[in-house]
Amino acid sequence: MGLTKQYLRYVSSAVFGVIGSQKANIAYVTLRGGEKARHVAVAACEHVFIWDVRKGEKVLILKGIKHEVTYLCPAPDGNHIAVGYEDGAVRIFNLLSGESNVSFNGHKTAVTAMGYDALGARLVTGSRDTDVIVWDVINECGLFRLKGHKDSITQALFLENHNLLVTSSKDSFVKWWDLDTQHCFKTLVGHRSEVWGMVLLDQESRLLTGSADSELRAWDINYLSQEKDEGEPKEKKVKSLLDDDDEAEDEAMDESPEDRILSCKSAGSILREARDRVVSMTMDSKARILACHVSNPIVIIQTLSIITYHQLREDTDQEVPEPVVQKTLGDEITRLTKIRASSKIRWVDSVWCTGGELKVALLLQNNTVETYSLKLSDHQATPRATPTPVANKTSRLTLAGHRTDARTLAFSSDNMAVLSASGDTVKVWNRSTLQVVRTMECDYALCSLFVPGDRQIILGTKSGKLQLFDLASGGLMENVAAHEGALWSLALSPDQRGIVTGGADKTVRFWDFELVKGEESEQKRLTVKHTRTLQLGEDVLCVKISPNQRLLAVALLDSTVKVFYMDTLKFFLSLYGHKLPVLCLDISHDSTLIITGSADRNVKIWGLDFGDCHRSLFAHDDSVMFLQFVPKTHLFFTAGKDKKIKQWDADKFVLIQTLEGHHREVWTLAVSPSGDYLVSSSHDKSLRLWDRTREPIILDEEREIVSGLAFSSLGVPGETEGEVAPAAKKTVETVKAAERIMEALELYRSESRKLEEHKYACENAGKQVHHSLTHSLPSRYVLDVIKKVRSSELEVSLLVLPFPYVPELLTLFNSYLQGNLEVELVCRCLFFLLRIHFGQITSNQMMLSVIDQLKDNTISKIREIRDVLGFNSAALQFLQRELESKEDVMFFADASGRLDEKRKKRRRRERVILTIV
Repeated sequence: MGLTKQYLRYVSSAVFGVIGSQKANIAYVTLRGGEKARHVAVAACEHVFIWDVRKGEKVLILKGIKHEVTYLCPAPDGNHIAVGYEDGAVRIFNLLSGESNVSFNGHKTAVTAMGYDALGARLVTGSRDTDVIVWDVINECGLFRLKGHKDSITQALFLENHNLLVTSSKDSFVKWWDLDTQHCFKTLVGHRSEVWGMVLLDQESRLLTGSADSELRAWDINYLSQEKDEGEPKEKKVKSLLDDDDEAEDEAMDESPEDRILSCKSAGSILREARDRVVSMTMDSKARILACHVSNPIVIIQTLSIITYHQLREDTDQEVPEPVVQKTLGDEITRLTKIRASSKIRWVDSVWCTGGELKVALLLQNNTVETYSLKLSDHQATPRATPTPVANKTSRLTLAGHRTDARTLAFSSDNMAVLSASGDTVKVWNRSTLQVVRTMECDYALCSLFVPGDRQIILGTKSGKLQLFDLASGGLMENVAAHEGALWSLALSPDQRGIVTGGADKTVRFWDFELVKGEESEQKRLTVKHTRTLQLGEDVLCVKISPNQRLLAVALLDSTVKVFYMDTLKFFLSLYGHKLPVLCLDISHDSTLIITGSADRNVKIWGLDFGDCHRSLFAHDDSVMFLQFVPKTHLFFTAGKDKKIKQWDADKFVLIQTLEGHHREVWTLAVSPSGDYLVSSSHDKSLRLWDRTREPIILDEEREIVSGLAFSSLGVPGETEGEVAPAAKKTVETVKAAERIMEALELYRSESRKLEEHKYACENAGKQVHHSLTHSLPSRYVLDVIKKVRSSELEVSLLVLPFPYVPELLTLFNSYLQGNLEVELVCRCLFFLLRIHFGQITSNQMMLSVIDQLKDNTISKIREIRDVLGFNSAALQFLQRELESKEDVMFFADASGRLDEKRKKRRRRERVILTIV
């Protein structure tokens, strides 16, 4: 029996080269109570990067698992941030530790909108699956799911004073939800196209929406309680018994359900300069500055001066005469300034700082973050009286990534440096620290390599030039016109004395390295000298020299690979069989195998002795963009447009492993000379480093894991229909949690039966039995299993639990309450089971005694907990009053905020007096 070949696993170790992904927004965060507006959070594929914009450094990484980040929402406390993902999951990270202890799973597709309430206790999420879910952050569970929209949710906002929720969607509707009754009571239908963003103004009394047209629409919100308080008292009509009730019924019928809570009427619109759709609308914390941007490189900053004369009368005791000229919407919302960025803007965030300074952060589409500062004084609420402020650029994050996709990669001979080149720059990275060593401007690069010695690099460009760079100085040494068309491929000669290039001008050119004296100094510099040319009939896409320096393989546009003798350039073999052009090829270290990857999604393995095809593999679901042998082996990696990297065995023709991590097309990869490292580049602007571990791969187990993942991705049926539904969804994890609870109950039954038998045997033998040990251990095990279920999945797991297990579980809950064990958790499970199995429980006569005991125990235990909480709250309030009276300071309140309010009231009174005069 032959020896089994051992394969070692490659794992992702780092993601670099990406400054900010385009799918998720940018958000200002505060780290450890530090300086305001110094740190920004951006998505980086499945991770979240926290950047220090002043130093240009990455200070924290919030690591994701697999799916791409789609939305970021900082919590009001400043210590947490909610992150929404492509698969619909939501995770809440602690910015102090960088860890996530709370996760919600309720959406089917990507999270597109999120928002906290003022206290940070509730979180609302909207998704591409058209559902809106409200989550309880403190209890780590879902409250309810709201259904009604017909397209993706674009924004969701809490109205704190009235416990309402307003949501906008791409279905052109804005819906109002009553969170007490959990239903939609009003729908705004005044938009002609998708509603992409909205903000609340003037203490939740005005709504501003932006859609695909050039108008920003304003809506006045009048709440029913306010209308009753502001209106004149009506005379109470005394009715007799003989009066008819038809009039009252008619009035009740005329009042629509939506008008019983609030009325929302159009207050006009503002025309924008740009004709493109609104991408996002953001407000600062004081609701004074509105930033609205479209897909062009301009952000319009508008200031809000919504201070009506009615509000002024509320702030002063003096009567103010009604003005003759009323303010229009254009007077209340005016354009403040423009910010022109260096590229198209994807997301915007703003924050108001002390000293009347507005900080604006922009995430651009070219993998760049820019920050701007605007100096605004307190009296600039009406900007027409003051000059237009100028936005000053304060920082720009560009060093840690390319502006466009990196199309070529290369490793140095010592495995320590990585070269990546894009459409405008070439960067050299330190592999261990992932820091940029050199950044040099170049043409559109298509291929690259390190010159032997690792002191220079060579690039092949789209314009057909060879560019030589010196790494020590970071300068361009020489620009050689090598081909008349694009230079698609570049290969180093095995003797390391020259290179071979292939281009779109249907030629293969041979170059030798030479050292010549420089024009300015006598020190010699490296150059290339053209020696031979091979003319072909089609465009050359890829070239490779066999390690024994005997053969030259050339991939042509006619979907064939021609093999020539290296010394005489005579034709040797023609490898044909691909249906579409061959985009990449490589030759093994022993010069016996050649592999070719094509746009037809196949990889073919050929023998170089006779040109026979050993095997054709369906490698990817899209074009195979790059492939390369692992040095000194017959294992090779392939990269495809299907976002995957795969490792194959060219001898046994089997798939070894699939490396998933990129979220867009993978353009290229490079294997280190030692074979321990792999770096890849993708259309998601990221570079990924993969390390070879010592963990062996067993192919049969790998296939089982892949099939299991494919099965779990199908989901679990069981969704409910209607306007309101449970927040969490049934998943494989919830089914597994229910199975663990059932197994614990089965174990409890068997152990209880054994203990009863042991007790009976001891009684017959006349021995004493310790009653404390006969029942506590199995029942505590069931409680421990329930405690280990994730809080956000507890209700759905109990919903999956079959009813025959419920009576026994209720009996255990009664014992837990008597023993004062996890009272809150037990009450939560108890109330949920009673709600969903009410009919079956009440119809069971055997359960009446248990229910009576549960009623008494639950009421008594909840009263005890309530008394403890009340006592502690009263004690804390007493200590607060004692400290405030002793030290003459205010705790748990913002004294400076109260002082600012007094100053504002005094200024308003002065303005009123001046207006009267």
